[in-house]
Formats: sequence, structure tokens, C-alpha cells
Amino acid sequence: MSERPIALVTGASRGVGAALARALAPTHRLILGGRDAAALAEVAADLPEADIWPTDLTALIEPPALDRLDVLAHSAGIAELGAIADTPAEAWRRTYDINVVAVAELTRLLLPALRAASGHVICVNSGSGLRANPGWASYAASKFALRAFADALRQEEPALRVTTVYPGRIATGMQRGVRASEGGPFEPEKYLAAESVARAITAAVHAGPDAHLTDLTLRPRGGPVG
Repeated sequence: MSERPIALVTGASRGVGAALARALAPTHRLILGGRDAAALAEVAADLPEADIWPTDLTALIEPPALDRLDVLAHSAGIAELGAIADTPAEAWRRTYDINVVAVAELTRLLLPALRAASGHVICVNSGSGLRANPGWASYAASKFALRAFADALRQEEPALRVTTVYPGRIATGMQRGVRASEGGPFEPEKYLAAESVARAITAAVHAGPDAHLTDLTLRPRGGPVG
């Protein structure tokens, strides 16, 4: 088996997850998690040492059996916009299940492997994890909860590094859906590239062993703040 460090990336079939997998590929053995096995296989085909882990993070999670795990990157997530008056309990539960509960459970199950490697947990959050805007209540609440989870994990597991990433709008398919919900145009040139977010995360991963980047905020240069 390879002696290279191991990184498990969720949401790896597209967007930031796929970009992060490609950014880590030169230095890490990869495990790519996501629901779409065919899309995961397509990403893995271009990488030197990558396995796929097709899974539904809202179901019973059975992570890969690992003795050690150097990086666990949580980049899977959903955003369902709507006023509080129009957002039923099912939407709140669905958002929390994916954006918070799945993150907490997967991390819990992989803690022994992370501890063995003095590993690094990456939580891809959002600008909505720092402020809440009208129409974003369920999503922002889930991202505030994700921030709290990362802060608590960092204190409970001092041997681990835990980094929360707060990107602004990113030019992804998810953002296209968000803009459709907002009734506005999708303007990728005004947003962050997924690759730029991935490079920032990779810089945190490759920081020296004495360095712990706890929070990382990125905004589109000259573009919208939120």
C-alpha cells in the first residue's frame, strides 16, 4: 500500500470537492466520496491514486476501513432557499442532515483514524456561516451549526487540525441553482473559481506542522460579497 498520506473528500464528484481532489492528488492518496458513482469514477480516472466511495451521507454511514487518515474534507452540502414562512420542517431536516449531521457522524466514525495520523479536518462552510440574510434561514442556520461543530471539535481534539473555510459565491452548479432561486443571472466571472478555493484549502493542509489555520475566509475579487 502507498505510504503517501490519505485524504477523504466528500462531495468529490463536482465543484469544490472535485477541485480539491485534483489539488491534493500530487501529494495524497485519495478516497472520493459522493452519491454519483459514475461521476466519481470520472474524476478518479484522471488522478494517479484515487479510490471512489459511493455513499448517501443521509443514510447509515459506513466509512472505508482505515488505520489512519491524514485529511478529512467535508465539501458535500446543499442549499435550499426560501423565506421562513415558506420553509417546511422537511426542508430544515434535509439541510441539517446533509450539512451538519452527516459531517458530525462521519467525523465521529473516522476519529480513531484521524487521531492515529494527527490528522486534519476541513469543513467547507460559507459566508452564510458568518451572517444570515433574508431567504437563507435554513441554510445559514446549518452553516452556523457547522461552525460550532468545528470550533468544538478543535477544542476536544487538540492533536487534530480543524479548519473552517468560508468562501463567498463560487462558480459551481450549486451556485447556478442558487441564482435561479434568487431570480438573478448566473455570472461565473464574478464568482470564485472552485480551483481557487481548492488551492486555498491545500495551502492550509500543507502548512508546516507547527501551523494551524483555524479559519479561512475567501471572497471574489471585485465580485459580490454574499
